[in-house]
Amino acid sequence: MGGVLFLLGAMLAACGGHHEEHEGHEHGHYPATSPLLADTIVHRDYVCQIHSEQHIELRALEEGYLQEILVDEGQHVKEGQLMFRIQPILYQAEVDKARAEVEFAEIEYNNTKSLADSNVVSPNELAMAKAHLAKAKAKLSMANAHLGFTEVRAPFGGIMGRLHVRKGSMVDDGDLLTELSDNSAMWVYFNVPETEYLAYQKSALAGNGTEVRLKMANGEIFDQPGEITAIESDFNNTTGNIAFRATFPNPQGLLRHGETGNILMESALKNVLIIPQKATFEVLDHRYVYVIGADSVLHSTRVEVGSELQHLFVVTDGLKKDDKFLLEGLRKVKDKDNVDYEFVTPDSIVRHLDLYAE
Repeated sequence: MGGVLFLLGAMLAACGGHHEEHEGHEHGHYPATSPLLADTIVHRDYVCQIHSEQHIELRALEEGYLQEILVDEGQHVKEGQLMFRIQPILYQAEVDKARAEVEFAEIEYNNTKSLADSNVVSPNELAMAKAHLAKAKAKLSMANAHLGFTEVRAPFGGIMGRLHVRKGSMVDDGDLLTELSDNSAMWVYFNVPETEYLAYQKSALAGNGTEVRLKMANGEIFDQPGEITAIESDFNNTTGNIAFRATFPNPQGLLRHGETGNILMESALKNVLIIPQKATFEVLDHRYVYVIGADSVLHSTRVEVGSELQHLFVVTDGLKKDDKFLLEGLRKVKDKDNVDYEFVTPDSIVRHLDLYAE
């Protein structure tokens, strides 16, 4: 029976029986039906934000004049590639000074060691000379580190962002130079309501459906499928949503950090009750149907809608499989009315939804 839902397009083209259905209505007979029990697939659509798997800010580690910019905006750079050089004159001088102090301390240590070997000086004096040499070497390492900070290299391969400085600028420690994005894979974030999160978790535990598709801003579907790889730990108490993250390979580099789009996620529903949308009416943001009792009396009954399909609702609460409800004439009746109705099978209703338009 689930196959009925996938042939709606073809079946809606059928147009026999139009006159007969409405003729009964004109004589006071209202068409009624029951929920259709079927399997179906629901396609959910979520607004999303696209991020690079790695997107960082590159900042100056030392102050000084920006001597060279060796890359350009939008350029692909390799891991370890030199991108910026800050004028190293002062730091080079510090390295030279520290190296000289190391050489002096080494000479002092070697002389002291020779005297200590001849018992001319005490072991304490040798230990002090050794400590002085270690201190000088530490200063040299620190000076080399500062000198190394004047060269800013790419920590990973990626695409350059906008340049926030220009050659000759005076930069301070921590100033933003540019951004760097690794777009080989993209992280796509979207928010899912609690009810749909629970349905996804149930499906995922059964080994189904973590694959998603991405509809880009131009309406086209991205040519690479994605996979849900992470779910945030907490729900947002304000919106009732939880954030999902899908990962998409980006071999052609089409996707860039900061883009938007829509995630399309497919969910398989088993043995669900399906009713025509037109059989419902809305009161204060809640959906109702007129259930027909055994005495042909109408009972206004609230239903919970789990998913929406074309012309159809998936009902999660409020109806049972054998319940009969009014299909037409909802504006002409009211609760507790006694009606004369003609029952139409649910699969027939689904096949001819366009024939029952009021």
